Amino acid sequence: MLRIFSWNVNGLRAVLRKGTFQDFLNTEKPDVLCLQETKAHKNQVEFDSPDYTEYWNSAERKGYAGTAIFVKNGIEVLNSYDNFEKYPDLDVPGDQFGEPLNEGRILTLELPELYVVTVYVPNSKNALERLRLREKAWDPALAEYLKRLATTKPVAVCGDFNAAHEEIDVARPATNHHSAGFTDEERQGITNLINAGFVDTFRTLHPEEVRYTWWSHWGHARENNVGWRIDYFFVSEALRGKLANAEIYENVMGSDHCPISIDLDL
Repeated sequence: MLRIFSWNVNGLRAVLRKGTFQDFLNTEKPDVLCLQETKAHKNQVEFDSPDYTEYWNSAERKGYAGTAIFVKNGIEVLNSYDNFEKYPDLDVPGDQFGEPLNEGRILTLELPELYVVTVYVPNSKNALERLRLREKAWDPALAEYLKRLATTKPVAVCGDFNAAHEEIDVARPATNHHSAGFTDEERQGITNLINAGFVDTFRTLHPEEVRYTWWSHWGHARENNVGWRIDYFFVSEALRGKLANAEIYENVMGSDHCPISIDLDL
């Protein structure tokens, strides 16, 4: 059984200072831990577990975005790829906010039996200034990247997709149809992934459950569970039959997101 976790930590140094990260690691003991929004470079983080090998893709801009994957020692890693470097023809042009491929938003590890991809999808921002980037460039490039990977071996992709797919994934859908994270364009990006052969693991195993992975800092949203499910694990159709579990850990604190996980019977 391979246990893969994903967590947008909203600053790894901050969550380490709170003590919740090490507690989580000691309790859950993931085989693979995918992180988003690390907001740090490896040499800035006072964390060194003897049980894990660390892979980082940090943003050029300090204190911003970034991804990382921690792999339990003994698990073989064949290759590591930052961004879309495995397929250099894929590109995402920059916008007024920066160059997405300089923001450490994708990290891929090739294991013997599958690819594990962690992704931190750009936020469309409150005034939807980055929605066109998402719709026209980022989402199509990500979908094409994952489809190409899946032609060679199965893929498990996880992370903060900065979008809720269906109304069940938002506490207050009626008032958010034009909000960043729940526009038709962003939701279509997730639909396109599913149509390309990738399985929403949590919704597959829990079709009716109302569970969230992110809560605003405003209005006691987390205490009142007024949240959004914007963190996902998608797997290739080839892995559907090997999916043993998909879980959300709402009680793990330290970030405005909570961890999620899947178990694959490989």
